[in-house]
Amino acid sequence: MLLLILAAAVGAYLWISIEQPYRGFPAEGVFVDIPHGVSSRAVSRLLARSGVVRSATAFEIYARQHPKRRLQAGEYFFNHPISGHDVFWQIADGHVFEQPFTVREGETMFDIARDLQAGKFMGASEFLTAAKNPELIHDLAPNAKTLEGFLYPATYNLPRHPAANDLTAEMVKKFKEEWSRIRSTAQIAPASGLTEHLVTLASLVERETPKPDERPLVAGIFENRLSKNMRLQCDPTVIYALEQTGQYNGTLTGADLQVDSPYNTYTHSGLPPGPIGNPGEESLRSAMTPTKTPYLYFVANTQGGHFFASTLEEHNRNVTKYRQLLKGPGATQPPATPEPLPPTAGNNERPQQRGATQ
Repeated sequence: MLLLILAAAVGAYLWISIEQPYRGFPAEGVFVDIPHGVSSRAVSRLLARSGVVRSATAFEIYARQHPKRRLQAGEYFFNHPISGHDVFWQIADGHVFEQPFTVREGETMFDIARDLQAGKFMGASEFLTAAKNPELIHDLAPNAKTLEGFLYPATYNLPRHPAANDLTAEMVKKFKEEWSRIRSTAQIAPASGLTEHLVTLASLVERETPKPDERPLVAGIFENRLSKNMRLQCDPTVIYALEQTGQYNGTLTGADLQVDSPYNTYTHSGLPPGPIGNPGEESLRSAMTPTKTPYLYFVANTQGGHFFASTLEEHNRNVTKYRQLLKGPGATQPPATPEPLPPTAGNNERPQQRGATQ
């Protein structure tokens, strides 16, 4: 009788240990990191030590009753009482702890690194070391020096402490998936050097205008300037050159436009040697299918968009209009973005103002 009573008591304890909620950890919750390749016994003991389950023995017995379901490695977070049964299925189904991290369109790898450090995912230098290794994209961009431009803007679900190489691999994988889809819908065939050209162009477009409807037009203007051997004179390329050496303080000066860097499109012709940020879908599409336009210049209109011009004289008038708008409401309000005109022959005169943008 005593043995029966003892067996019943043990059985009841084991049942309670699995079926009743339990929390033997601090109120703020506890993380449990389950390594790869450990046995169910080791996992049971780890969970019991962490205060997640009431009994390691009960949890191990329950796990052995489900031999076809393996306990998945990873980091798990428990912040409220749950039963041993629920703990088992959370781990067996691989519901590891994740939190969202968003890469915004146009961000540079330096921006991403700072955001990761601010979110306490990893140190900025750790991410930059991984991002400066271009091996992942040599099939698309064999001349790339870094992964800049190929860290696709999206929201990623990350563990608390992701490995930098794993994160850059996930971002590049996302880029390749989206790039293939965008290219197929735009009917752009793969070609040597084309990807690097388009992604670099898209990164300039992304940084120049926040308005999706302007991006194909801006891409067309840059292509026009490239075809005429005009320097692009794009401010964001100078900013990127300064960011590379940690010299950018949030303000661009006239002296900065002379910085010695191949990314400085005021002093070097053609596109910069690589992307200056990570463009999103709209900018990539704009680079693939730019608007045919006679425009060669654009300047901000203080309403988030730009004035566009075909000649330097017209551009200078727009610059004057822009400066008047900055002074206050006394100036003429800017017109809407103009419709593209039929292509016409442009002039090859090098502009004396600040080129395509100001």
